[in-house]
Amino acid sequence: MNTTYVAGQSKPTSKPRALLEVLAVSTKLGLTSFGGPIAHLGYFHDEYIRRRKWMDERSYADLVALCQFLPGPASSQVGIGIGVIRAGLLGGIIAWLGFTLPSLIALVLFAFLLQGFDIGSAGWIHGLKIVAVAIVAQAILGMGQKLTPDRNRATIAIMATSVTLLWQSAVSQILLIVIAGIVGMMIYRKTMPPETSPLSVPIRRGFAALCLAVFFGLLILLPLLRQFVAMDWLSLFDSFYRSGALVFGGGHVVLPLLEREVVPTELISKADFLAGYGAAQAVPGPLFTFAGYLGAMIGGIPGAILATAAIFLPAFLLIVGALPFWSTLRSSPKVQGALIGINAAVVGILLAALYNPLWTTAILAPIDFVLASLLFLMLVFWKLPPWVVVITGAICGTVIALF
Repeated sequence: MNTTYVAGQSKPTSKPRALLEVLAVSTKLGLTSFGGPIAHLGYFHDEYIRRRKWMDERSYADLVALCQFLPGPASSQVGIGIGVIRAGLLGGIIAWLGFTLPSLIALVLFAFLLQGFDIGSAGWIHGLKIVAVAIVAQAILGMGQKLTPDRNRATIAIMATSVTLLWQSAVSQILLIVIAGIVGMMIYRKTMPPETSPLSVPIRRGFAALCLAVFFGLLILLPLLRQFVAMDWLSLFDSFYRSGALVFGGGHVVLPLLEREVVPTELISKADFLAGYGAAQAVPGPLFTFAGYLGAMIGGIPGAILATAAIFLPAFLLIVGALPFWSTLRSSPKVQGALIGINAAVVGILLAALYNPLWTTAILAPIDFVLASLLFLMLVFWKLPPWVVVITGAICGTVIALF
């Protein structure tokens, strides 16, 4: 393994000890990191950089920039990247396990609770659906201010919303991302790339290139195999892999992708889908563990494992594959322009998801709108933790159901 360390970065005394350290710290973060991807990056900085000095500030900033550039769950990819840099490839896997397992276990248990007690129509479940409306609205507000600040990007976003709502299929979203990237490359091709800093990576470029080849190979081959091989597990793996591979802009954007894979095919009801999405806001760790809930609802423990592995696999392949090449990619104005267009389209896709399936399923009466507005107020202006908002929504949903 080709390991080097930059100035200001502490060195592990041995590989086994480094792996144990990565497991311990990532598990701690997996149990305590509430608040979504941006908050996760703050927790990571405090634990990995400020306290333990596993990376220097410039290298951490460079790693965060890379993960914001790639599709997939940015906070999970940062955690994987830190694990790789600290303890090699196995370190990346262990960092992902520690950060992911706590929320995955909690959501799988929630799935079994829903199945065992048949409470899908309970008032508190409806409250969780309203919570999802408020949380996605908050995500759109924050992303819109950052990613669509001018007329061109706002236009891309609204066009993406329109196409997503009027042409509801997985193909439409893939085309939107591609077209938005091309448009962004044309409009913003003169964007000045940010200054880059060296990032020490213990991954050889040949292995990194292989990971990227596997990523694109699976993205192309899985849908084709699905057409000719009638296997439920293959179809499930393809659905979750493709969803994980095409998510730009954070975990909330996975909502419309997954909804179109599992609800129209009747693998899971829309009510159970939204109930699980609401519950996912109450647990720490990455939002992508929502896939584990869906997998458990569809196929029990094996389904949860398959869905979780499939949705996170693209993130792992991309971060390991891109790390050694990031400095070159980041210096390209065309790449920067494409990313600007893609991010604007992501805002539009998420706005479409706010309307359908969230709004059309959760906001059924004026009292539902009132509750959603109050929850949004708690998130955006009172800045209360998401788990407080989730509990409030569940309690209010129960009270509303009594009248």
